[in-house]
Amino acid sequence: MRRVLAFAKPQRGQLAIFLVIIAIAAAAGALTPLLVRDLIDDGITGGDRGLVVTLALVIAALALVGAVLTVLQTWVSARIGERLIFDLRTAVFDHVQQMPLAFFSRARTGALVQRLNGDVLGAQQAFTSTLSNVVSNSLTIVFTLAAMITMSWQLTLVSLVLLPAFVLPARWVGRKLAGITRERYALNADVAQMMNERFNVAGAHLVKVYGHPAAESADFAGKAGRVRDIGVRAAVLGTYFRAGLTAVAAVGTAIVYGAGGLMAIGGSLTVGMVVALTAYLGRLYGPITAMSNVQVDVMTALVSFERVLEVLDLEPMVADAPDAHDLADDLARNGATLELDGVAFRYPAASEVSLASLEDVATLGNDPVTDTLHDVSFAVPAGATVALVGHSGAGKTTISQLATRMYDPTAGAVRIAGADLRNVTQRSLHDAVGVVTQEAHLFHDTIAANLRYAKPDATDAELETALRRAHVWELVASLPSGLETVVGDRGYRLSGGERQRLAIARMLLKEPAFVVLDEATAHLDSESEAAVQAALDEALSRCTSLVIAHRLSTIRNADLILVLDGGRVVESGTHAELLAGGGTYADLYRTQFASSADRTDEPSADRAMA
Repeated sequence: MRRVLAFAKPQRGQLAIFLVIIAIAAAAGALTPLLVRDLIDDGITGGDRGLVVTLALVIAALALVGAVLTVLQTWVSARIGERLIFDLRTAVFDHVQQMPLAFFSRARTGALVQRLNGDVLGAQQAFTSTLSNVVSNSLTIVFTLAAMITMSWQLTLVSLVLLPAFVLPARWVGRKLAGITRERYALNADVAQMMNERFNVAGAHLVKVYGHPAAESADFAGKAGRVRDIGVRAAVLGTYFRAGLTAVAAVGTAIVYGAGGLMAIGGSLTVGMVVALTAYLGRLYGPITAMSNVQVDVMTALVSFERVLEVLDLEPMVADAPDAHDLADDLARNGATLELDGVAFRYPAASEVSLASLEDVATLGNDPVTDTLHDVSFAVPAGATVALVGHSGAGKTTISQLATRMYDPTAGAVRIAGADLRNVTQRSLHDAVGVVTQEAHLFHDTIAANLRYAKPDATDAELETALRRAHVWELVASLPSGLETVVGDRGYRLSGGERQRLAIARMLLKEPAFVVLDEATAHLDSESEAAVQAALDEALSRCTSLVIAHRLSTIRNADLILVLDGGRVVESGTHAELLAGGGTYADLYRTQFASSADRTDEPSADRAMA
């Protein structure tokens, strides 16, 4: 609860205004039955027409004041609630962005979206409707009881006899609805996950190629049916609760009518008092019923807060050190050197990076995790190119992710410009690094917006230069909307080669000091590959580059080639040195040369190497 209240601290001024409005509205509402009593006893019974008219006008004025206060209360409540939604959503979004890649590889996208939407909205209810109900109903009960006691303490006590019938069921219903709410959120996340996976282009294509529409429909209907069923359970349980409380309130009202009527016949109460008391009884049982529901509302709202805080409590594995400095100074002084010193690495276990609720499992797995890299050491001078070669799973991509600090090594150190990456700010590191992967990702936006993601202040002329260097300007210029062409979800309106060249243009636009290329030309045809490779060669001549090599046309001229096997560097040298050494690299070369369609064309074999 302390953490929940902490979210309200920045809005304590508006909360104070909110509470004052509620208090005034409750006090104004409590006056009406007293005025009705006087209107009946002094005005109607006493035959005072002037008093009847005056009190009727005052009652009408109080009703108008109540309406104005209701509007003000709603306005202030909405401001508080929407600000809370904004704060929670941005806090979760910013926190999730700091998570390592392992987190995203495990978490269901739909479950994450549910935290930012459904759970945040549920949490917001605690500060708007729930808070309003608690304060308003509490004050109404206090004012009402005070007025009732002044008229008849006996009937007031009789009306309170039924109080346990309001309070005790709320405890049981609150626990049941909290469990149902938690289950409903989980089921909604399942539905959202299925839609996220099927409605993106890659998922839709897979479903159309391999899927079975009837089975897909049945699967979705099953998930949606569970959401429907649990919604019915929650509605029925809530209705039972409210109907029971309404019945108890009706019984209490009947008792007061009967006892009050007898007391009025006996002369100990006036008719106006009986009418006022029964009116107050409605103002008493209504808030008590609502207050009984408050426990239910609070418990369900706390489920939402619990699910939001669960994400916020998951500490990111990669974070800036308190004394982290800007990498730019090191780059200016030492150049973009790269060094791995005794690096060992294991990918984090599920319990270190994930949540069971985001993976849709009861508990996170504790499968043993082994090291992916073992005592890897090498150094690359500024402006040089190092290529990584090896079979799948050898550790090539892992090294590239350590060099860009997607992860931190479990032992040893990774340095750029002589600075341990754990001691520099992530922002300054990412400003200095450019990456092109095999699967180029583009956002559902324009070509210009996707390029400017690397350099927000780039001019159209700079975009054109980068596109020309990536040999894709002619394509962009031929499109009806040019740079403003929307590329579609993940860029699927373009071919794989076109997406790849746009990704290369994005990297060239950034002009980084250090570049990672992971099969950057994998989707290009031979003609495009030759043109783009020439552009890359020019770009890489001005920066330090780490190339995950799958084509010898990329690595033949590398300053250093590292051959990885089982997470260890087993060979290192230039292309010529490694071929002459007759080791693993030479075996890879001969294997792919033998599988080449033209065995007599060595460069062609080189390009075929993976």
